Amino acid sequence: MFIHVETRRRPRWHWATLLIVTLCVLCFVGLALTPPPQRISLLLEWGTVPANIFDPHEALLPQLTDPALLRLFTALFIHVTWLHLLSNLLFLVIFGLPGERALGSLRFLLLFVIGGIMANLIGALSLAGVRLPIIGCSGAVSAVVGTYVALFPRAKLGLVLPLGLYLEFVRVPAFLLIGIWVLLQLLFSYVGPSYGAYVWWAHIGGFLFGLVFALFSRESIARRLRG
Repeated sequence: MFIHVETRRRPRWHWATLLIVTLCVLCFVGLALTPPPQRISLLLEWGTVPANIFDPHEALLPQLTDPALLRLFTALFIHVTWLHLLSNLLFLVIFGLPGERALGSLRFLLLFVIGGIMANLIGALSLAGVRLPIIGCSGAVSAVVGTYVALFPRAKLGLVLPLGLYLEFVRVPAFLLIGIWVLLQLLFSYVGPSYGAYVWWAHIGGFLFGLVFALFSRESIARRLRG
């Protein structure tokens, strides 16, 4: 799947999406090779556990300086099931590659990290007191999808379908694939992810962050595409 982004600049190597995918895969393999008791300990240590970072009975502002908030970042790269990992990385590649070409690698990496942190923060606030970890980069991918929608509202994506011995190329609206993304997230919320907490508000927060990020970045993006 791909989309062409018009630009006058010479082709450049885009590294951010590849870096994110590599980190997620390495963390997944490392966890898969870890015995179950230690694996659960690692999830609780590095995942975003709302009960460990927010106390609903204390003032919020002082808690925002707690070093434990680092888990909002580290949780982005933790997945414990291959289906969760594959769905996140598939849609990251589909929407992230054209987004990275438009934004530039550094700005795209900031979108992923800050959007993911904000999504996990919203999720932790909505689940204050819960002791299950919030894990995975679904919130960050939602931010990427939100930015894509704002940048390419009428875009179509090229899709190669295997039909028996033949490959058929078709173009489908990006919103169709976004709908599939939403359905997958609803499926995860229904069956429940292994070990972790599922929070729909994190995805909504990430998506809205992506929209706002694109709106504030559109002038610099336009200058970049004009070269």
